[in-house]
This record gives sequence, C-alpha cells and structure tokens, in this order.
Amino acid sequence: MTTTNILMTLICVLLSITQVNATPTIKPDNELRLLLIKAINDSHSFNDRFDAEVWLVDMSARLAPRVPDAEKRISMLKQIHYEATRAGLYPELVLAVIDVESNFNRYAISRSGAMGLMQVMPFWLNEIGKPGDNLFDLKTNLRLGCTILHYYLGKEKGDLTRALARYNGSRGSYRYTKKVYHALDARWRER
Repeated sequence: MTTTNILMTLICVLLSITQVNATPTIKPDNELRLLLIKAINDSHSFNDRFDAEVWLVDMSARLAPRVPDAEKRISMLKQIHYEATRAGLYPELVLAVIDVESNFNRYAISRSGAMGLMQVMPFWLNEIGKPGDNLFDLKTNLRLGCTILHYYLGKEKGDLTRALARYNGSRGSYRYTKKVYHALDARWRER
C-alpha cells in the first residue's frame, strides 16, 4: 500500500470518527479528503504530520456550518494554526476569539470600525507603517490580531481573562471574556 493510500485510509477513518461527534453531521467527500491531504503536506506549523491530520479533520468538521466551502475552510484553518502558533497562542483560543469577534466573516466591520476575522482596528496599519495593507486579507488580519493578543497576554503577565478584555477594549468588564471562554469550551477546545 502506498503512502498516499495509507493517508487516505487514515483520513477516512478520522473523518468517520469525527462525524459521529460533530454537530451537525457532515458527510465527508472526496474533495475534502484531497484538500486535507494537500493542507497537511503544506503545513509548516504542525510538529507532527499525524497531529496536523487530526487537528485539521476535527476543526474542519466544527467549522463547516460557518464556512461551507471546504477549500476556503481548510485554507483558513491552516492560516489560523500557523499565525496562532507563530505568536505563541493556542489555535483553539484564536478560533474562539474569531468566533466571538466576527463569526468567521472575514469581511466583518464593527460599529467602532474594527475589521476582519479578528476585528483589528485600522489605525494599527498606520502605526506599523503599512497604511496600504488590507485588513480583510486573511494573513494580514490574523498576523496582526494574533500579535496584538499575544502582546496583551504579556502585558497582563499571562492572565488570559484580562488580556482578552484588553484585546476587546473592555478592560474592567468581563462580558466579552466570558463569551470567548464559552465559545472555546462549547466549540473549539479539543476533546
């Protein structure tokens, strides 16, 4: 049996296992399998190929109701994992922040003008000397959002509750933080 056949078999088994636990049930298809294989082969933020397969299959099933296009979903998950890991954050935490901030709408704009998946304020582009950059660009938004969250985590000496409140601009109130923790526990924490 070739390596590709072994990987395909493993992914099929993993997909069937995660489908039992996923809500709603998503029927795996060949296109998704091929995208997962390609994503795993191209992934640089995973320490182990098996870890990449398990994480991408699991998170893809969870994200499917919000991002139905398999190619976009896998691409988004790879970039989230890469940027979160690069910034020293857990990818599941970043997924929870995105869930609360934009509900995975990369074109979201808040009442205060924050933009993209992680709802980054546009003034940051001027602050870093990149006024022409696009906050709707997945990589740009995730890079800035993850870097900002990591910075606030450092400023709060590892206190995630306070760092999340600071990220949201709601220091002193923990309503936002509770929403992120709820999303993390309900949808994104690895089981």
